[in-house]
Amino acid sequence: MGELLVLNKDEDTVDYLDADTGETLATVETDFNPHEVAISPDCETAYVTCSLGNSLLFLDNEAREVRDRFEHELFEFPHGLAVRESAGELWLASTYSSQLFVFDIETEELLTTFPTHQEYSHMVTFGPDEATAYVANIGSDSVTVVDADERRVVADPPVGEGPEGFAVDPDTGELLVANQDDDELSVLDGETYEETSTAMLGTTPVRLVFDPEGRYALTANREGDDVSVVDTEFVRDGERRPWEVKRIPVGVWPGGTVFEPSGDRAFVANNKTNDVSVIDTEAFEEVERFDAGIHPDGIAYLAD
Repeated sequence: MGELLVLNKDEDTVDYLDADTGETLATVETDFNPHEVAISPDCETAYVTCSLGNSLLFLDNEAREVRDRFEHELFEFPHGLAVRESAGELWLASTYSSQLFVFDIETEELLTTFPTHQEYSHMVTFGPDEATAYVANIGSDSVTVVDADERRVVADPPVGEGPEGFAVDPDTGELLVANQDDDELSVLDGETYEETSTAMLGTTPVRLVFDPEGRYALTANREGDDVSVVDTEFVRDGERRPWEVKRIPVGVWPGGTVFEPSGDRAFVANNKTNDVSVIDTEAFEEVERFDAGIHPDGIAYLAD
């Protein structure tokens, strides 16, 4: 039985939900304003950033309780999280200080911190080989490219306005970036970091997540109350380019989005209707809603 971890921002809680039935299995109190969540490679620990509480929590997924917390003087709205499994590391982006933090997963000790020199570094992700980290900078309209081993910034390519949701295409190495302030998708070449194409999305896209096979990406469109389906193999004017092929109506103010490992379903946290949309990814339509707490946003899938 898989589980969903749903972060309720204005209730300061994390819900553990049965991913099949939506039943609430446990509710854990957190620090102020939990925003993002990631799962350790062994699935034993959940990492939760409490952005207005300026803390990182370590949750024991078996006991379903907070096991430890981390605070730092450079935490200013800690937000995006990404696990670098190959190196045994957890990376965190602190938005208003524009700092990256790198933790050892085994010891949970801070290894290093370094600046992006950009404005509002909000989200972080890795390419498929985990040699490169990417950081979305909302205030600079850019993506920072980092050599993950050397902790060295190698490029800051410009994208659209207000980049937030983004991910690397596992097949092509292209970087797909959802720009929330101009409602566009930017596609960057994975080697030159030059923009190769753009596409329209829904209103205020704030998340972008690939399915496990890498064919489709979903973007949660906050002000559109829907989810864009992007086909990465779409052919337009004789050329392959990622393109929006459908919009799926969901709840109000959708945000955090995650696929189950099989790819058969996706889950979207709806901030203002206090629920989670369940999406059938064969038909690309909403088939069910699960109840959540007050203003859910961050979401993760915990495999059984």
